Amino acid sequence: MDQLVRAISADGQVQAVAVSTRGITERARNIHKTLPVATAALGRTLAAASMMGNALKVDGASLTLQIKGGGPLGTVLAVSDNEGNVRGYVTNPHVDLPLRPDGKLDVGGAVGSDGTLTVIKDLNMKEPYIGSVGLLGGEIAEDLAAYFVESEQIPTACALGVLVDRDQSVKAAGGYLIQLLPGAGEDVISRVEGGVMAAGPVTALLDRNDDPAALLRTVLSDFKVEILETSPIEYRCYCSRERVERALISMGVEDLEDMLEKQGGCELTCQFCDTVHKFTADDLRALIDSMKAQPEK
Repeated sequence: MDQLVRAISADGQVQAVAVSTRGITERARNIHKTLPVATAALGRTLAAASMMGNALKVDGASLTLQIKGGGPLGTVLAVSDNEGNVRGYVTNPHVDLPLRPDGKLDVGGAVGSDGTLTVIKDLNMKEPYIGSVGLLGGEIAEDLAAYFVESEQIPTACALGVLVDRDQSVKAAGGYLIQLLPGAGEDVISRVEGGVMAAGPVTALLDRNDDPAALLRTVLSDFKVEILETSPIEYRCYCSRERVERALISMGVEDLEDMLEKQGGCELTCQFCDTVHKFTADDLRALIDSMKAQPEK
């Protein structure tokens, strides 16, 4: 089962969060039929969004992480609720690129580095918070670390990884965010950096042991780690027929009548879970009639 773990160092200098997301990433692969490089890019983005969404702590809040790098994948997008449950998609899931010279998937080449990473936090206020930074290399983790430093002024170490098996299924996935708390000095930074370097690639750590608490203890080996929260997370889509109906109603009577006349009905596919919501001519007619029966505001 996929999990999220939130922790703090006993000295109060460092906060950290880690996720294991193999199931989430495999679910996304099955829904969107992604090829390995798209699986890796989407999986990394889902893991990051989960950790950031879980930090919101406002009921009904959501966080959207959108990466537009100008590469062949197009937009990579993930949305998390305030518990860390996520959903997402990539515009072009069937992109296939040669491996990098070091034998790894070329996520940076697929995402591209000429574009932006955008974070949208919807906290149920009038306006959502939107922060955006230019991409450094499109590998996602380093771009996210740059976002935290530039937009939120929080020194952050970030690692994200997806290990794809020979049959293209997801063998391991997840990542961590380690952030310095106010008052942490240069020595704390070097201790964190030393732990990150010594721990090595996050995919190898997760492949050996996919417990996020163990991951944090390995990376923060120089600190006493106190676990604050452990919670299950999953790939969760909130689409429903009612939501789709509301979207149709928002088009207005004229556009719906035009659709009814030209198409005799419609099929709308959810971009997150590929569920097809079908509306027959009778369904559309009933919607139009109920809209006409509403008193004018």
